[in-house]
Amino acid sequence: MALKGLENNDLKLIIFGGKGGVGKTSCAIATALKLAENSRTLLISTDPAHSVSDCLEQPVGFRVVQVNSNPNLSAIEVVADEALSSFKTEHKAALKKLLETSTNLDNEDIDEMMALSIPGIDEVMSFKTIIDFIDEGNFDKYVVDTAPTGHALRLIASPKLLDEWIKVAARMRWKYRYMITAFSGSYQQDDVDAFLLSLKKTVKRIENMLKDSDKCEFVPVCIPEAMAILETGRLLTDLESSGIVARQIIVNHVNESDGCDFCKRRKAGQLPYLQEINTTFGSLNKVEVPVFTEEIKGMEALGRLKGILFG
Repeated sequence: MALKGLENNDLKLIIFGGKGGVGKTSCAIATALKLAENSRTLLISTDPAHSVSDCLEQPVGFRVVQVNSNPNLSAIEVVADEALSSFKTEHKAALKKLLETSTNLDNEDIDEMMALSIPGIDEVMSFKTIIDFIDEGNFDKYVVDTAPTGHALRLIASPKLLDEWIKVAARMRWKYRYMITAFSGSYQQDDVDAFLLSLKKTVKRIENMLKDSDKCEFVPVCIPEAMAILETGRLLTDLESSGIVARQIIVNHVNESDGCDFCKRRKAGQLPYLQEINTTFGSLNKVEVPVFTEEIKGMEALGRLKGILFG
């Protein structure tokens, strides 16, 4: 079997996820290479380890770069700290005014508060960066390589977290609005209100994109091992509860060789797990990828993987 439907024009966002070490990055890059044959494609890494550069054998980093002179394929490795810093710089005035008008903090306290990192902000900033790219509309396809499962799930849950922050800020703001109205008789919306409304719209855009099965698809990557199967099952359950579609699964590192005693034992040892995958994930289109004799890095190896994934 081969991956299906990823070239559909309406499908914009393709997210790869799974347990650490199952080959998400190479599968995401090979998919981006395939899509770039006919569509302008942006490969986005949200994994703090950022192995996209290593796999492509070219530096990427936190800026959009062309991949190997391919005019249709670009890549970026999102650095959450830098994304947060840019966000604070862009909205510094509104953030400071929110704290000034809604708390008893003095300027020194506010500056210290502004300098702090916020728990969970990594995933929020990563997904906001993705949505900003999609809104800019410079590409047809956006392929996302995530970190291991826990990070991917937090990435998926980031709209809810951001929405909770907005609700807290809005409650703080309501008290200020009440006081102004009580003393002056009216209230005029300002840049803080516009900022919070903009964030709320960002949350809605993220949620709408993730839950639209025509525009977004999650592709889990698994290997024929007990822990990977269990983790993939939990991942799919959480995706379903979030309204996110997974139509197919990549089963990586499948041993097909009978060329030596070790290969035979390895192949026989994987059979029960492959049968379990067929049973547990029977509703999904399944793509098996054999074990490569060498590390998958560089355009030649990635090209072979692309051929397997897409038949």
